[in-house]
Amino acid sequence: MFGRQRISFLSLFMVVGIGAVMALSSMESTVAQTNLLSSSLGNDLGKTPQDRPIPESEETLHLVQVNEAQPTREDNFLDPNPNPLQFPTLPAEVEITETYPITLAEAIAQSLRNNRQLEETRLTLERAEAELREARAALYPNLSVRSNLVRTNQNGTREVNNDEFNQDVNTTSLDGTVELNYNLFSSGRRSAQIKAAESQIRLNQLEVERIMSELRLNVTEAYYDLQQADEEVRIAKSSVDSSQKSLADAQALERAGVGTRFDVIRAEVQLANSQQELNQAISQQQITRRQLAQLLSLPQSLNIVAGDPVKPVEDWSLSLEESIVLAYKNRAELEQQLVQRDISEFQRRAALANLGPQVDLFGNYQYSWVNQGGDVLLSTSGDSTTRQGALAFGARMQWNLYDGGASSARARQQKKNMEIAETRFANQRNQVRFEVEQAFFNLQSNRSNIETAQIALEQAKESLRLARLRFQAGVGTQTDVLDADTELTRAEANLVRAILGYNRSQAAMQRAITNFEPETTFSL
Repeated sequence: MFGRQRISFLSLFMVVGIGAVMALSSMESTVAQTNLLSSSLGNDLGKTPQDRPIPESEETLHLVQVNEAQPTREDNFLDPNPNPLQFPTLPAEVEITETYPITLAEAIAQSLRNNRQLEETRLTLERAEAELREARAALYPNLSVRSNLVRTNQNGTREVNNDEFNQDVNTTSLDGTVELNYNLFSSGRRSAQIKAAESQIRLNQLEVERIMSELRLNVTEAYYDLQQADEEVRIAKSSVDSSQKSLADAQALERAGVGTRFDVIRAEVQLANSQQELNQAISQQQITRRQLAQLLSLPQSLNIVAGDPVKPVEDWSLSLEESIVLAYKNRAELEQQLVQRDISEFQRRAALANLGPQVDLFGNYQYSWVNQGGDVLLSTSGDSTTRQGALAFGARMQWNLYDGGASSARARQQKKNMEIAETRFANQRNQVRFEVEQAFFNLQSNRSNIETAQIALEQAKESLRLARLRFQAGVGTQTDVLDADTELTRAEANLVRAILGYNRSQAAMQRAITNFEPETTFSL
């Protein structure tokens, strides 16, 4: 009969446990519903964290692929070795054996796929997701099982009719407890910790966006540096060719008796200087190529060259005021400070919750079995066996009335963290405006410089042509030719700097007003 009662108690306990789990699952699905952060930073700043809900993150957040051109080769030869711990030990493993002309769009897409800093930021986001799952575990009950099995052997003697007999007493005991616990009321600590974890995910999402935007800007600037290095090599080669032509003209006039040795020497010096400038330009070109390759995490054996021609990008169509307002709406750094303020608020609530009551519900079933005098497996005659079982339900309340002021001190710390986040928001807002203004003024300046440099280049070409004709006709000097050649080289370099300076300002403006491309979002 005791066995049937034990089965009945267990059945009742399991029914109660299953019902509690189902009810808590329904509760969790309701509690976990949250909304995205408001996109208007101006409205958000005036709201409290409870008025501005925090977005819920699923277990996996996926980045939508960037709408950029991808490498054309099917084998993704631009991708590095997937093993981050690769350590080449042979010269052949680091020898550059192939050169690929890469476009700016390919460079940006490659960096977003393989950049190590961005990968680290994504891993940090995944860690925050795991922390959220840990915080949400408090929504569920805890089920624990404990069991003890003890076997003792006591040796003794018993006296019967003045005769002593040895007697061994074997005792075997088995006891166990199955307990279900659930924190019914935590004074708001549980919900505050969950919301803080959700806000931390949003903070890491914004950090991924910020790193992606910074990476795009860095890759774009490095690509323009490579284009400028290529153009400087081209200009230096053109200068060498022009110096060689000037030297040939001076030597021809000397042989004809109408030129001087002085003109020949000056032409030779000019050629030597041009050759040195070419060598320096080639060295800088190689450095910028490897710098971009490092930024893109390219394979050890691959080198790259710029595949896009040097030309101005499209004009900026927004006014300064429109650009500033757009930057205030879109910059991740501003929203990060608001989210950080929310995290501090939730942590403040969690700290104060330690001073409130904590109510737990529990249910347990305890069972004990004791056998004395026989074997645990073979019940011999004379054995004494005791069985007991008990089913209990109840509630526990704990109220920490005073903890020396520790919880209040932690709450004050988080309050100051909130004020720090608000101060950083104001400072970041001023910084964003300055970045937009700086990029806008540079855009205007470089756009004017392009038009001026184009006119100067045409004039320098014509000036060199006339100087050569005058020198060949004997009415001009070698100095005029050398000066005109120098001016042409300077005009070509100025035009390249103006175009690439405008492109750099355009990239800086795009970074200043927005995060990554609008289609690059998180899938929630």
